[in-house]
Amino acid sequence: MKMDMNLADMLSYTDIFELSRIASTYDCQCNGNSKNELIQSILSTLNRREVFEKHIQDLNVEDIRFLNYLLSDPRNSFSLEELTARVKQSRFQASENNLQNPREIIIKFKRLGWLFNGYSQQTKYVFQVPNDLKGRFADVLTAKFRSTLQVTDDPGVYRDEQMLLIEDVEHFLQWLSEQQEVMLTAENSMYKRSLQQILDRMSVKEEMVAKGAWRFGYGRMYKEYPNRFSLIYDYCFFHHLIVEQQAALQLSDTGKTKLLERSKENPIQVYRFWLRLYKGPIPNLQSIVQWINRLAQTWVTAASVGEVLCKLIKPFYYDSSESIFEQRILQMMMHLGLLRIGENDDYGQVIQMTKLGSKVIEGTYVAEDDKIELPADR
Repeated sequence: MKMDMNLADMLSYTDIFELSRIASTYDCQCNGNSKNELIQSILSTLNRREVFEKHIQDLNVEDIRFLNYLLSDPRNSFSLEELTARVKQSRFQASENNLQNPREIIIKFKRLGWLFNGYSQQTKYVFQVPNDLKGRFADVLTAKFRSTLQVTDDPGVYRDEQMLLIEDVEHFLQWLSEQQEVMLTAENSMYKRSLQQILDRMSVKEEMVAKGAWRFGYGRMYKEYPNRFSLIYDYCFFHHLIVEQQAALQLSDTGKTKLLERSKENPIQVYRFWLRLYKGPIPNLQSIVQWINRLAQTWVTAASVGEVLCKLIKPFYYDSSESIFEQRILQMMMHLGLLRIGENDDYGQVIQMTKLGSKVIEGTYVAEDDKIELPADR
């Protein structure tokens, strides 16, 4: 079976038994003994927008999460094991684990003509989504999600932090170069005095982390440092701009060179790093960000976008879907310069993508298994 095929191509490779099952799903009236008639009838029915939309409207929330996984991955094919794992990931509540077997959902998508597998010995357990249907799924889901959005006028005031985080990476390295010695605790974190000094140099002010606060999962130093600075610190550490050795924090040779050359970070590289770092607690982060890009091209209320997307976000320990959406995604997207956040007198918090944000998100893809593994926090 060739890759990158449209629905008509895939139907032509499908045996008459499978075609009959798809035709039955759509109540096609045709000669069931004719492969050609079955194919033409299925294509004719699926090309009717109201039929296609009805079947998407009828999906339950777990089905939509599974479909979202398929849409957010640009690869051409999936193994049975990958699809089974994705069905399991689409179940957020313990009670959902007693629902139908993951393979039954895969069979359901096959009967809808949304998933096909090959018939040679090599491709029997490889599944594909027709290329042309991927675009239609995205269009219908986008229209479905947009229908509930609250669009607003421009807010009186808003925060736009484009390039500030990039500048603060340089500020951090510059500050470190000016220090004679920055000592570290046994946990490899800066002492409060040093931390306060660097926080005071940042373009965006943050408070130190409250003692005893529940914090893990969102970065190597997330437990010790506030959200934005934690990302900057981890970025510098994982890109070998700084080193922790002999209980002290120092610039690396790479960091010194970067300062000398006044070489600024690439926003795409920082965005990719954030995706890889936050993917552990938020497995489908990349797809959520892509949805925000589609839905917030104009000013819309954060609450109405959250109403749609929180259903796709799995809670992480004590972090609810809502707090992940608001604090771990929207706030960090603003810090990365991808999103503006404002206040509307009538509607509260409102959001809009920046041009830089849309360009970065649309031009970047991080593979599903490409993530930064952190030591166990618990």
